[in-house]
Amino acid sequence: MGTWSIWHWLIVLVIVMLVFGTKKLRNMGQDLGGAVKGFKDGMKEGSQNGGDANKQVADQAGTTIEGEARKEQNKS
Repeated sequence: MGTWSIWHWLIVLVIVMLVFGTKKLRNMGQDLGGAVKGFKDGMKEGSQNGGDANKQVADQAGTTIEGEARKEQNKS
């Protein structure tokens, strides 16, 4: 009783399908697949341009950014 059998998973699947519906589950699956694909593509681009990105960070480490802060006045 400590482990989940195939019957437990089938019952859970049927309940989830009844609650959400197959169309919404299909859309969620497509969205998740697209997110995973985008993440993988981003990781590939990062590894191809990894040396350039690390060099940019190292070049910017010694620079100082100067600016001015302004407080916005409420007109209420």
